[in-house]
Amino acid sequence: MKNFNLSTLDLSIMILYGVFIIVYGIYHSKRNSSEEYFLGGRSLTWPTVGISLFAANISSSTLIGLAGSAYLLDMTVYNYEWYAVLVLVFFAIFFLPFYLKSGVYTMPEFLEKRYDERSRYYFSFITVVGNILIDTAAALYVGTLVLGLIFPQLEPWVVILILAASAAAYTIPGGLNSVVKTEVIQAVVLIFGSCVLTWYGLSAVGGWDGMVTQLNELKAAGITTKDASEAMSIVRDNDGEWWRQYDSPIVPWWGLLTGVPLLGFYFWANNQFMVQRLLSSKSLNHGRWGALFAGLLKLPVILIMVIPGAIAFLLFREREVFFQTTTGPCDNLANCTDFTYPMLIFELLPSGLLGLVVAGLLAAMMSSISATFNSASTLITMDFVKKFRPGMTSQQLVKSGQISTLILVILASLWAPQIGKYGDLFRYLQDILGYIAPPIVSTFILGLFWKRATSTGSIVSLLFGMVMAAIWVYGIVTEIDYWFWQLHFLLRTTVLFVLCLVVHIVVSLISEPSTAEKLKGMIWTPQLIAEETEELRGLPWYQNYRILSVILLVITAFVVGYFW
Repeated sequence: MKNFNLSTLDLSIMILYGVFIIVYGIYHSKRNSSEEYFLGGRSLTWPTVGISLFAANISSSTLIGLAGSAYLLDMTVYNYEWYAVLVLVFFAIFFLPFYLKSGVYTMPEFLEKRYDERSRYYFSFITVVGNILIDTAAALYVGTLVLGLIFPQLEPWVVILILAASAAAYTIPGGLNSVVKTEVIQAVVLIFGSCVLTWYGLSAVGGWDGMVTQLNELKAAGITTKDASEAMSIVRDNDGEWWRQYDSPIVPWWGLLTGVPLLGFYFWANNQFMVQRLLSSKSLNHGRWGALFAGLLKLPVILIMVIPGAIAFLLFREREVFFQTTTGPCDNLANCTDFTYPMLIFELLPSGLLGLVVAGLLAAMMSSISATFNSASTLITMDFVKKFRPGMTSQQLVKSGQISTLILVILASLWAPQIGKYGDLFRYLQDILGYIAPPIVSTFILGLFWKRATSTGSIVSLLFGMVMAAIWVYGIVTEIDYWFWQLHFLLRTTVLFVLCLVVHIVVSLISEPSTAEKLKGMIWTPQLIAEETEELRGLPWYQNYRILSVILLVITAFVVGYFW
């Protein structure tokens, strides 16, 4: 049985790091007003915004999922990473100016300004549920994987309680500013740890050339079906029928034109969890620069977080591995790929560095947990509590946010153990997101670019999307053997988006149009581009987000072309 014991030095580093993060977070708390507690006083500069976005996105669940998929020689998961650049550039051009000018606290609040309170309440409720099911619970589940290996005698609920309490210790008293300040530290630790692991991993397989040679030899010997160029390619065709869920890679080539843009747009442009950091920017330019900086940070992920999974395949594929986990025994990493990253760090890293990297992994967990706690409590407080009790003072709203966070801690902790029953963490995350995202994305896109989109069209399409999602979930859970329930999740996401779009358009055309007053300042027009050109004319090139966007897109094209 594999031993995952930590030395006294490693344990000491982990404990000291955990204490430091909690104290540091509380020290940087801002809670004198609701704006300071929920949006950090709208004072964040672009480096903080960018690093915070990256840290919140590269959570422990993402890190585990990327390495696990790459262990199966499926590098297509990287498409989610580089595609973020395209989404963020689009978001910075079209959506961010409207978000910041509206002065909203939440994304559902923006929907109310464009449509009405029905859409606001629906989106707020769905987002809170998504934060619990996707972001928070997944991070807690990863905690049970890692800490469960180190301390197998601990029950999963004890591990979950420790992680949730640690993140809540500075999130509840400190608000968004505490979350963001700690995320900057945690991002640095996470990137450093990932770089160190990649270095040791490449050394173990003879460097980059050694890795390529071994992959080619496995293909020549008939052990694998992919040589190095195929194994490290981020664009792959289907292995079976192109539309089936399990007859294709996680991201087949057609997914880049369909589901990936939709999931990416929801995650970066509609999700309160991420957008809240951009709403906290001190200015529009800082928000745009921060978004582009986050996109830049996403590009090296293939080298420091995806490639290690392929290295693990070379190191562990013939080795008999058995260890007991909190979710059951594992005797082959191919059947429990979520343990790929933990296996790598315990096998390759020396004492001291191991403690730091494990601390970085725990940092990613705490970062994700604290971020979702804060964003969900913001939604509950500003979209529900404040609406039903408009006379509450700023301090009372802060107190409401703190109580909401505590309730969310309990709910997420109860759901986290259920994720292990799903099998594959990354597919779990994308499946759930594929049900939530399409109706929301169609509503936001039509709302900004089509003035005829109405409030009735919005709520009807949102409810239609929820019903369709429920039908799909029922069929999958009950294992109905019919093509409709066997669609690849990216195809299902696209179908749901198109259906919601059609419903929204049809209902809008037969319902009463919105008034000119309601639409004022809420619809994008080409004239805005001309006005913005004048505003940017006096800026040096390195402050002009358009020029920076082009540079970022060129760099992205080079990276994607290399791994194509």
